Amino acid sequence: MFLVCGEALMDVFAEQETSSGVVLDARVGGSPFNVAIGLARLGQPVAFFGGISKGFLGDRLLKALTSERVDVGFCPLVDAPTTLGLVGLTADGSASYAFYGTGCADRMVTSDDIPDLGDDIRALHFGSYSTVVEPVAAAQRVLVERERGQRLIAYDPNLRLNVEPNLERWRDLMAWMACRAHIIKVSSEDLDLAFPGASTREIAADWLQSGCSLVIVTRGGAGVAAFTSRSEIEVEARPVDVVDTVGAGDTFQAALLTWLAEQNLLSINAVKSLEEDQLKLALEFASKAASITCTRRGADLPRRDEMDDLGKSLLGH
Repeated sequence: MFLVCGEALMDVFAEQETSSGVVLDARVGGSPFNVAIGLARLGQPVAFFGGISKGFLGDRLLKALTSERVDVGFCPLVDAPTTLGLVGLTADGSASYAFYGTGCADRMVTSDDIPDLGDDIRALHFGSYSTVVEPVAAAQRVLVERERGQRLIAYDPNLRLNVEPNLERWRDLMAWMACRAHIIKVSSEDLDLAFPGASTREIAADWLQSGCSLVIVTRGGAGVAAFTSRSEIEVEARPVDVVDTVGAGDTFQAALLTWLAEQNLLSINAVKSLEEDQLKLALEFASKAASITCTRRGADLPRRDEMDDLGKSLLGH
C-alpha cells in the first residue's frame, strides 16, 4: 500500500457573471490528492494522510476519496475551513488566481497527527505546498525522518508560488529532501523557477550526490529525462492532441509508482539498483498515462484498463 501525504482542497472556477454576482464551480483537487486518486485508479491500494475539514466541503473531499477506494483512515478531521484556490479571468482574458488557505484544515496537521504505519505501507509520497507551509510541513518532516530508512520515499516539489512565494523556502526544502527521498520527480518548469539558468544535469547530479537514487525531470512535449548514479536516459513524449495539462505531473508520478509496484521494485534497494532498460519501461509507462490525462479537460486521471487498451491500440490489436 502507498501513503500519499499532503493537501486536499477545492479548485473554484469563475464560470460567468450574473446580475447579482458570479457563478462559481468548485471541484476537488490538490496535487497529493490527485496522486492518491491516480494510484487508486491504476489499481494500487493507497491511503491518504492530510487534514480534512469537518465542514461540508471536507465531506465532499472525503466522499471523492472513498468513492475511488482511497483509504482515509489516516486523515485527521479538523475544525477549520477547506482551502480554496480561485481561478478567474482578467479583462484581457488571461487567468487570474487567488488562494485562500491561511488557517485551513490542510495546514493544521501537526506531529501529534502522524499515524503509526503497518507493514503494508511500502512507500510514501510527498509534494506541493503542504511541504513548505506550517505546521503541516514540520509534521511531514518528522514523518520523513522517521520512515526514510524503512520505506521508499517519493517527492515532487510541485512549486506553488501563489501559496509560498519565497523561493528560498522551496530551495531549502528540495535540498533537505534530496538527502532523504529516494525518488525525486520534478518538472522542468519548477527547476526553471527555483534555479534559473542552472543546468538540469548539474541539479540532478547534486541531488544524487546528496543521497537520492533516482531523479526524473518531466519536460512536457519535450519528453522526460531520468538520472541515476550510473546512467542518464531520455524518453520522448507521445504525440497527442492536448486539451490541457492539468494533472499531468500528478498522473506521471502515480503511474511511475504503479509500474514499480507491479514489477516488485517498490523498495529502497530496488530503486537504487534499477537497470537502464527497467527505467526506460517505467518512464514510458508513466508518460503514456500522463498523455491520456492531457487529452481530457482537468485532472481526469486514467484507469488501469485504459492503459491496457492504449497499449493494445499502439500494437495494432
